[in-house]
Amino acid sequence: MLYFQSDYILGAHPTVLEALVKTNLEPLAGYGTDPYTESASKKIKQACQLEDAEVYLLTGGTQTNKIVIDTMLMPYEGVIAADTGHIAVHEAGAIEHSEHKVLTVPQYEGKLNAQDVRQLIEFFYADSNQEHMVYPGMLYISHPTEYGTLYSKAELEELSALCKEFDIPLFVDGARLAYGLASNDTDVDLATLAKLVDVFYIGGTKVGALAGEAVVFTKNNMPKRFNTRVKQFGAMLAKGRLLSVQFDALFTNDLYFKLGEHAIDMAEQLKVILREKNYPFYLASPTNQQFVVVTKDHYQKIAEIVTTGFWETLDENHIVIRFATSWSTTQEDIDQLKELLPHYEL
Repeated sequence: MLYFQSDYILGAHPTVLEALVKTNLEPLAGYGTDPYTESASKKIKQACQLEDAEVYLLTGGTQTNKIVIDTMLMPYEGVIAADTGHIAVHEAGAIEHSEHKVLTVPQYEGKLNAQDVRQLIEFFYADSNQEHMVYPGMLYISHPTEYGTLYSKAELEELSALCKEFDIPLFVDGARLAYGLASNDTDVDLATLAKLVDVFYIGGTKVGALAGEAVVFTKNNMPKRFNTRVKQFGAMLAKGRLLSVQFDALFTNDLYFKLGEHAIDMAEQLKVILREKNYPFYLASPTNQQFVVVTKDHYQKIAEIVTTGFWETLDENHIVIRFATSWSTTQEDIDQLKELLPHYEL
């Protein structure tokens, strides 16, 4: 069986695992006060070209989204997101569970449009009943999006300017950030992203770590008593080393960026295979997630040899499925897929 259903099906990259084993019997202080946290933070700041950034390590994406949004918003504020955004669809109402409404706008291949965001905010402030409503207090996007698409530098600049105009933070979910930065079709690097947004996170769970997301506050804007708020969420690890050692390894010798580049190389080969075997693409994704349209019958046929991710139902007979490459995808995986994947008959 071949495995292309997601980018977190294996454990950790050998270098990361080796670092965990090597430091396993080293006595370290807890709660993120160990030297590896300091080292990882320093390396991340250097990579962002933002020496005065504040870095905080958390365990997973949903946890990170919930904590960042809750701590940066007032109780009467909500967060704006695309209607297909991860926080709006695939986080089981985690944001609403923290009593913040997700205010959705239309999506265009996973991305939101600055004009739709402006319209939502301006309509809100034009409403004389606004004191009885949820205030738009933050803009959330993911890069890459749920559909593997990317924001251009110009689009990020427009969203950044809009957020500054209305004095709300721009928050970027970077669960798959390495794959976006490594894309052959992007003009956004890590330093550019860090400059344009107010807070973002560097995903480790999907890029070579056992677990972990590195939150970066870019403008000396870490919420007051952030440590205490994290503790209230039950998200402060006593053994902070679990995260810090991994991120210290990922940001040594550019490993994080190399893992992203590897996944994109595998994805480019995957796209060629899918085209050659006549699979219609649902949209053009420049990252590690590739979405194709198949009949339900054909889906059952390919499920015998390769696991893919079900994405959505198109109509009575057709569904969208996802093939995902990652840091762990091998050339052998790609070669076997080319040999075994059945040709698709329209």
